[in-house]
Amino acid sequence: MIVNAPLQGLCRDCLSRCAPGERRCQACGSPRVLRHGELAGLAIAHVDCDAFYAAVEKRDNPELRDKPVIIGGGKRGVVSTACYIARIQGVRSAMPMFKALQACPEAVVIKPDMEKYARVGRQVRDMMLALTPMVEPLSIDEAFLDLAGTERLHGAPPALVLARFAREVEREIGITVSIGLSYCKFLAKVASDLNKPRGFSVIGRAEALPFLAEQPVTIIWGVGKAFAATLAADGIRSVGQLQRMERGDLMRRYGVMGDRLYRLSRGQDDRHVEPHGEAKSVSSETTFDRDIAALDELVPILRALSERVSARLKKAGIAGRTVVLKLKTREFKIRTRNRALGDPTRLADRIFSTGLEMLRREADGTFFRLIGIGVSDLTDAAKADPPDLVDRLSHKRALAEGAIDRLREKFGGQAVETGYTFGRVHRRRPEPEVEE
Repeated sequence: MIVNAPLQGLCRDCLSRCAPGERRCQACGSPRVLRHGELAGLAIAHVDCDAFYAAVEKRDNPELRDKPVIIGGGKRGVVSTACYIARIQGVRSAMPMFKALQACPEAVVIKPDMEKYARVGRQVRDMMLALTPMVEPLSIDEAFLDLAGTERLHGAPPALVLARFAREVEREIGITVSIGLSYCKFLAKVASDLNKPRGFSVIGRAEALPFLAEQPVTIIWGVGKAFAATLAADGIRSVGQLQRMERGDLMRRYGVMGDRLYRLSRGQDDRHVEPHGEAKSVSSETTFDRDIAALDELVPILRALSERVSARLKKAGIAGRTVVLKLKTREFKIRTRNRALGDPTRLADRIFSTGLEMLRREADGTFFRLIGIGVSDLTDAAKADPPDLVDRLSHKRALAEGAIDRLREKFGGQAVETGYTFGRVHRRRPEPEVEE
């Protein structure tokens, strides 16, 4: 065993240091040996829980362990995530549920339990924060970590600390994670996707350019299907082609995105891990069991969603300046409408009334399969909802809403319903976030 030499290899099972060239750990015999020439000097990591929602359900019900599991919102919803058994059969996140069941008819479909997933996500996050305060959450189940300067604290380099962390998550929480380690956020995120599940991949400076050169342009953050098609029309399909182009040429063709293509294709990413990153918006949406066109049916659903958004804003102590309405037609076309407010709000009444104005213009007989409401341009709640000198009743409505909130907090969310939702809400759980 090598003790004082720079770390170049380690066993991910027993955490022993391994010498270069060892195919198996000499201490425990495991083949899960991680080797890399820059292993001791890299500190930016991306941690991603493997098929998170499905993994939690399998943990809680061992009978599901060897079965394909899909987490989603029913036949008219979409796939939030799928276990790897289902993925092998073609099921993907964000796929319409009917297509997922065509691909994997024997799958066990489970409605999402977001409260449970949030609890498990907080457990994982707390374990990350025990490693470093520099944790930047990206979603309920993934985050960037910067472990630079923590070697003295942990008595081990970041790679070894992360391997220990992955083992502890598996033992203590009962799910698995995949880790990407690099010198920048972009490549750490790329690395975490290379060897899922239970992966630990490393991309160092030495191999960054040749590694990226062989990748499709879609590996670059921000290059989706539409932009990839634009690049393909210009004859650009690989990152290697971007590496041979000048920055000025890329910017003339693609504007600000051209600069991103130039930098990321060369592994240049100077973004820091931001531990206090804030959410950009708060929203809630639901997919219907049947398409709906009638305004009087959409209104109570909009009200219920507005109350959910309001509750989240109040709990987080934030408010939003812009109300956003989202609708999806039966043809899967998305309509998004925005309304900027004079002052930020966290009140369900104001979110709903603003959304209702926009909804009335869209309710033209079109059949919708989804509706959502949210707020963006977030700020501190101290600035929210000042007295309205024009709408004299707004203060009374705010007081009434506060009283309803207190009753719901004491007796449960269904203890009090408004006239909009009482006996009329189209009973359907709000859709969870789609998990990558």
